[in-house]
Amino acid sequence: MTLNSIYVDNLIKTALLEDINYLDTTTDYLIDENQENTAIFLAKSSGVLCGIEVALRVFEILQPNGFEAKVYKHDGDKLVKGEIIAEIHGKTRTILKGERTALNLIQHMSGIATATNKAVEIVSGTKASIADTRKTLPGMRPLQKYAVTVGGGRNHRYNLSDAAMLKDNHVDAGGGIANAVSKLKSKLGHMTKVELEVRNLDELNQALEAGVDVIMLDNMSPELMKQAVDITAGKALLEASGGITDETLREIAETGVDIISMGALTHSVKAFDISLKIK
Repeated sequence: MTLNSIYVDNLIKTALLEDINYLDTTTDYLIDENQENTAIFLAKSSGVLCGIEVALRVFEILQPNGFEAKVYKHDGDKLVKGEIIAEIHGKTRTILKGERTALNLIQHMSGIATATNKAVEIVSGTKASIADTRKTLPGMRPLQKYAVTVGGGRNHRYNLSDAAMLKDNHVDAGGGIANAVSKLKSKLGHMTKVELEVRNLDELNQALEAGVDVIMLDNMSPELMKQAVDITAGKALLEASGGITDETLREIAETGVDIISMGALTHSVKAFDISLKIK
């Protein structure tokens, strides 16, 4: 997938306005407006890079003319601690004013890509794919979901308009599984899929009888998931979700589920350590 450049620019401008307000008190009083410097993005850990073009765009917005960059590592590349990711040259004020915003974005995105890649490697050799969720930071969803794909994962629905997904509250409010699914299907277009969250094998059988496209196995044990795979026998896609960690990932993947969705990829990921050093 690619990122919408209008979205990226708007997000960066919002971040810069939040950070600079109307003046960088330190930089604007200390640094001559014509001074120029070169700086490098340096990997201080090992993992998967994501967000270098987004980070560079921060400086391009601050300095539309005369800013230059040499990119040595690209999104999706594996990084080793100590590697130079990119070298930039521009006005010193530009580098100092954009540093924090650029690092916030590239560190967060690389953290997501690295965590996703680790999960993908854990399930390697099984049929399971790793997917994200809607547990994203407000305003950051496109960047976070892009980072998941860079790490080798797949995107779940982007928003509530993408698909019909019945969770326990929907089912309870909609009069039970059969009634809720039937009502939805009577109104949905032929391109819209239906996913249903189930908590036990009885609900799984009801979901299969109702003819849903995807069934989410919510917080089930691996033993129950394996039974669910046998019962479903390919009649619907099976998604495992709920409290999944790197420690439980492989066992869950080996049950035979099709998808494993992990909110932790975006809602609690550790930032990847990258620094920006003026030469």
